Amino acid sequence: MAVLAIGFLLLYIPTYVTLAETTWSTEEQGHGPMILGASAWLLWTLREKIFAGPAKPAPLAGFICLLIGTLLYVISRSQQVIEIEGFSQIPVLIGCLLLLRGWRGVRTAWFPLFFLLFMVPLPGAFVQALTLPLKAMVSYVAENLLYWAGYPIGRTGVMLTIGQYQLLVADACSGLNSLFTLEALGLLYMNIMNYKSKARNIVLAIMIIPISFVSNVTRVITLVLITYYYGDAVGQGFAHNFAGMVLFTVALVLTYGFDRLLAARFDKEPSHAVA
Repeated sequence: MAVLAIGFLLLYIPTYVTLAETTWSTEEQGHGPMILGASAWLLWTLREKIFAGPAKPAPLAGFICLLIGTLLYVISRSQQVIEIEGFSQIPVLIGCLLLLRGWRGVRTAWFPLFFLLFMVPLPGAFVQALTLPLKAMVSYVAENLLYWAGYPIGRTGVMLTIGQYQLLVADACSGLNSLFTLEALGLLYMNIMNYKSKARNIVLAIMIIPISFVSNVTRVITLVLITYYYGDAVGQGFAHNFAGMVLFTVALVLTYGFDRLLAARFDKEPSHAVA
């Protein structure tokens, strides 16, 4: 086990360094370290369950998964395809678990392994395809809400004009990055709460999508109003980071509030949480 753990770290520390210097340093996909840390913590908390009972290794399946993951790593590392390189750690970890504990170990650790998918960088083509329509929708809703509230606002594409100021709704405000971050946080929340109802988990996971959109609209409106009342310098300074905090605060409050509504329907026992 120690040999496999050391080998895994030696193999993927360069990947994490590359991610930290590139993808994770951007606002759009800066959630990667959080996902990696949460997955490592979840695996650590499950260690006793994973290694409980007699081991039933699955050497053939384990070596196949390990071979596939290693080949993906070597090819993507040599070609500098960081998306595949980051993904390759999942089949490598599955292969290691199969060799050590067998299928029971993989089933026990399924959530942390699945959760690692959220730290894999999104393909550029996928991001570009979704970012523009999301920005347009956020801009449209923010403009109409502020117009109905009586503010002198107009819109051209994703450019909002309020008073003497013009604000471009940037890619970071499209909601794509926050959608994946909030979806990951929602899944982590459900895993920690250990809800038994599949229907409850599915409904909550789906609702995170509109919650993310509402939170991003709130973020854009907050930035627009700060700029309108206090000027462009304030709006692009500390207030820009403050608006990001507003986004996640609104999202977490809405997620928790909707979860409480679901509790009225699905809670049949005093508690669904585990210590």
